[in-house]
Amino acid sequence: MTPLHMRHQRITLAIATAVAAGTLLSTGLTASAAAAGKADNRTAGAPAALSTAAHASLMQQAQAGAARTAEKIGLGAKEKLVVKDVVKDVDGTVHTRYERTYAGLPVLGGDLVVHTSKSGKTEGVTRATKATIKVASLNPQVSTARAQNLAISAARSLGSAKSSADGSRKVIWAGSGKPVLAYETIVGGFQDDGTPNQLHVITDAVTGKKLFQYQGIENATGTGKTLYSGTVSLNTTQSGSTYQLTDSTRGGHKTYNLARRTSGTGTLVASSSNVFGTGTASSSSSDQTAAADAAYGAQETWDFYKNTFGRNGIKNNGVGAYSRVHYGSSYVNAFWDDSCFCMTYGDGSGNVDPLTSLDVAGHEMSHGVTSNTAGLDYSGESGGLNEATSDIMGTGVEFYANNASDKGDYLIGEKININGDGTPLRYMDQPSKDGASADYWSSDVGNLDVHYSSGVANHFFYLLAEGSGAKTINGVSYDSPTYDGSTVTGITRAKALQIWYKALTEYFTSTTDYSDARQGTLQAAADLYGSGSDEYNAVAAAWSAVNVN
Repeated sequence: MTPLHMRHQRITLAIATAVAAGTLLSTGLTASAAAAGKADNRTAGAPAALSTAAHASLMQQAQAGAARTAEKIGLGAKEKLVVKDVVKDVDGTVHTRYERTYAGLPVLGGDLVVHTSKSGKTEGVTRATKATIKVASLNPQVSTARAQNLAISAARSLGSAKSSADGSRKVIWAGSGKPVLAYETIVGGFQDDGTPNQLHVITDAVTGKKLFQYQGIENATGTGKTLYSGTVSLNTTQSGSTYQLTDSTRGGHKTYNLARRTSGTGTLVASSSNVFGTGTASSSSSDQTAAADAAYGAQETWDFYKNTFGRNGIKNNGVGAYSRVHYGSSYVNAFWDDSCFCMTYGDGSGNVDPLTSLDVAGHEMSHGVTSNTAGLDYSGESGGLNEATSDIMGTGVEFYANNASDKGDYLIGEKININGDGTPLRYMDQPSKDGASADYWSSDVGNLDVHYSSGVANHFFYLLAEGSGAKTINGVSYDSPTYDGSTVTGITRAKALQIWYKALTEYFTSTTDYSDARQGTLQAAADLYGSGSDEYNAVAAAWSAVNVN
């Protein structure tokens, strides 16, 4: 469980699903000779923009050849590959992300990415684990009922179990150490603050020992008259004499009103005038202002990923998610749920401060992107990287939107004021200013709550984009320090985003930690701008500046 009210009396925006812990194993890939160019140029190593049909075709081709690929990269006879995603670069290089099974059982922590040249030659493999997948027996010594009881006990120890386990399945756990036969059990119901509960508990099927756990619910935080972004244009759909918040141009994204309920889809938001919201706060559950903000956030996030990276929706398949507003009563949070492929927003304290600002919307949907690409485990250092990815991309969305009422900045959640004193949730230039986040890596950073361990990656990204020292951007003053007192020169936010996205979608796996992230972003920079380029050297310098070497 990720508590909303931390010891520092702060509210957290959480994120991410996946299940595995360990280290990244990456072979040395030949760096692209792409030279550094303007930030908006599509360099040879950049992901190509694919149509939905082209992406589907690549997925089908990869799955058809999965058995041959498994043999080529040295998997055992009982192992099979299941295609999760395919990314094709401008130069024709293909990066195919696979999940793995063993004797028909899912291998948690067995994900990998195969990198293939335009000619079809395998150039390298990035693996979540280097361990050989092999177990002595597929017969559990622990019953399903016992595994479920253990999972419920684990959930209750965190104060998050409000119902019995929803079920267990046999899996192979390869997230850490020697792979073992295990159960994955999901505990449902609700967490103490009203957030839906989806605690995944991994139990050794032979010894009954708990191996791992993670929360599958990621908390976080026409014309639309929004509360945070002013008056905006929204794509709507007419049905008879009414207009609905259905965006047919962005995968059919819909916005629903839960009207204070905590379950179900809710009612599709509609208007007879094609105007949604009033632009002011209201405690009424029928008010459409929060819906206008949520729809606008979804629209800008879709366009940001499409126009910045050529990504066609969260799953890169052209299908839109949906949003739900007015969740519960005085619910001070927002969350992404991968099982419903949807975002959900509470209305904040007193039901007058909905958590529907632009960077929160971008943050939430980016959890979906992470879940459907690297699948960074929401625990330890990989959990901090997961959280940071949503902060980084949410910030990218805010700058991309270029909205005069909510200008781009490196502050997280500055509009929603849930600290009650006008301060943001997080600061990317100097994360420790929030009183809890880490500016620099240390050996115990993985023991921090993921919202605070994320500070290392947030700080790295700020330094890479903008550089160290004092400066003012869009009216906000920053003064970013470095661990070693070095001076870092930024390479622009546009280039930093390209590097992070390429690393996330092609080189990060479920078990990536900070050392692996340095390696993955350096490889991404080499692909995009050339090994030894100014951009490559800046990535190295920015990581060193946050003590990741």
